[in-house]
Amino acid sequence: MIARTHDLAAITGLTIVVIVLSPLPPLSLATILVALLANQLGGIAPDIDQPTAPFWRNLPIGGLFGRMVGRMLGGHRFLTHSLLGLWLVGFLFHTLLLFLQPIMPHVEIEYVWWAFMIGMVSHLIMDSFTKEGVPWLLPLPIKFGFPPVRKLRITTGKFGEKYILFPLLALVLIGICCLYYPDLVDLFHRRITE
Repeated sequence: MIARTHDLAAITGLTIVVIVLSPLPPLSLATILVALLANQLGGIAPDIDQPTAPFWRNLPIGGLFGRMVGRMLGGHRFLTHSLLGLWLVGFLFHTLLLFLQPIMPHVEIEYVWWAFMIGMVSHLIMDSFTKEGVPWLLPLPIKFGFPPVRKLRITTGKFGEKYILFPLLALVLIGICCLYYPDLVDLFHRRITE
């Protein structure tokens, strides 16, 4: 999948979880904003193993670092696209949040961590719809995809993703926001004013 599809999938997943788990305890505006940023980072984090990923393109010598990291992680769609990688990256991100906690005293890091993980899981789910699939059970060398028939899956950046999957995700997000608009407004209004 391309980055914008992962971005949209991450925020759609986060919105669904927030609605399902509502009412959440009041959160500071800082927590909400950092959680939204973490969600978007989580949505692209598994592609850290790809030198051409948006994360590396936005750094001055990102291509070089991207190639080194990609080799260390076994190449694209290997470690970071598995349950093992999900656990490892989640652990490292939680450790980073604990380290940064002193400079973010009004940010509840557990919510930020969950937002990041929702983004990561959405990435793996979306990549499961592609022809290549995802090695969910690494170190088992089996890539899983949906539907199971490879020919019926989506090719990254092509018609199925651009004109079917992306608009479908957008409609789901818009539909959820419209359907639960009063709840979302109350949720954010209550958190920001408290």
